[in-house]
Amino acid sequence: MVTTLMSTLTPAAAFAAGDPLQSYAQQKLRWVRCDTGGPTTFECAMVKVPLDYGDPGGRKIDLAISRVKASGAKKRHGVLLMNPGGPGVPGLTMPVEIEPLLPTEVREEFDLVGFDPRGVGQSAPISCGMTADEQAVQHPYTARTFAKDVALARTVADKCWAKAGDMLPHITTRNTARDMDIVRAALGEEKISYFGYSYGTYLGAVYTQMFPRRSDRFVLDSALDPTLAWRGTFRGWSAGAELAFTRWTEWAAARDATYGLGSTPERVRRTYWELVARADRTPVPTDGGALSGGAIRSQYGAFVGVKTVTPWIVALKASAAGGPPAPAMPIASAEPAVPGPAPVRSAAAMAFGADVPADNQSAVTWAAFCGDARSWPRSPEQYRRDVIRDRAKYPLAGDLGATIQPCAFWKSAAREPATVVSNDVNALIVQNQWDPQATLPMAQGMRRALHSARMITVAGGEGHGVVVAGPSCADADVMRYLTTGRLPVKDLTCTGQ
Repeated sequence: MVTTLMSTLTPAAAFAAGDPLQSYAQQKLRWVRCDTGGPTTFECAMVKVPLDYGDPGGRKIDLAISRVKASGAKKRHGVLLMNPGGPGVPGLTMPVEIEPLLPTEVREEFDLVGFDPRGVGQSAPISCGMTADEQAVQHPYTARTFAKDVALARTVADKCWAKAGDMLPHITTRNTARDMDIVRAALGEEKISYFGYSYGTYLGAVYTQMFPRRSDRFVLDSALDPTLAWRGTFRGWSAGAELAFTRWTEWAAARDATYGLGSTPERVRRTYWELVARADRTPVPTDGGALSGGAIRSQYGAFVGVKTVTPWIVALKASAAGGPPAPAMPIASAEPAVPGPAPVRSAAAMAFGADVPADNQSAVTWAAFCGDARSWPRSPEQYRRDVIRDRAKYPLAGDLGATIQPCAFWKSAAREPATVVSNDVNALIVQNQWDPQATLPMAQGMRRALHSARMITVAGGEGHGVVVAGPSCADADVMRYLTTGRLPVKDLTCTGQ
């Protein structure tokens, strides 16, 4: 079934008279059903946006969007735009993935709208032609291997600019926020509400800064500190990992009779580091291949899940001593610091048939991280000094977070200054206390930037994601805010996921 919709724009939804973006607000959206025949009608359309907002009459690209319409026409409030993070994660299927987590009251009020950001998935996807090894972003530091890491970072940057140089300068968070505003106007909406997860919280915050009068109800799940974008974010993971590791040593020591890793936190810590050193000499056999000590350390985010990471450490220890191969990674562990490609769960991603390159997410990740800010050092020696300093301060992952990245060799600096987020737009931040990616201090940084926001912290909450992982003790306040626009009167801490 194919339908054509000419959005009926109110003056507030359109752009000002004479604005060169006005023609984008007036475009026709051709909606096609793109689900797999389930009970929910899931539609997709293409929205044209300028590649270069400095030249809106120039080259255009197609942005793939999707929606599940509000179930209660009389109660409809507007659209709830969504982003699943990354940067580089496709969001086209997000409405059907989030819908089961939302109560009837929310589904009655909002059209749930997803999109693949520019350069991602079905929205003019880019590639750098990276191999699987070149997509790895974390490397343990040694003086012997640092030159190899520098060469790898340079190779990735060179490949990206050789293959996607026409697109890279325009794949930034600010431009994605501008695309969101084109989507808003093309849908005939005066304002948008928004749900953003992980990197999506930064994208949402940037939108509120750029378009405060068009921002309605914004929920930011697992927030990043906008002042750290992006070099500071990478290094910030190390501090959070060290806190989680210390907590884990205490938890495991209290259960030495069960796990046998040590009767004190100090002994548990020594057991772990002896395992890492042994694995660096002789990699430990696992179901997914042998793991070096550096590969074991790269799973540092898993330490927030004390009940899942502990059996894995026990299995690695046994495997290193000649026992059966251990699992390749903790079962149900936290996500790695830069998530892998999201699985496609519906036919939506095939609605337009774009051939998505295998390295698409990694390519967009570097385009955004390197293109958003000028905070990346250009000298490899600066990275070496930072790695040594951070490793001494945060032994578990300091070198993994501070290691040299392709941004050191990016051929074009950011075209715009990094967005300074500081505004009074209402927003609700929800945060797990022990999130390994969007750490609690990072979320607190977002709270400081959004002066009128409120924040709900899930005490003892583990893993990356609150609403998306559901159910949670924060759910009732989130849903109340979405349906009424009323924030809690103060920041809250609740217990229980």
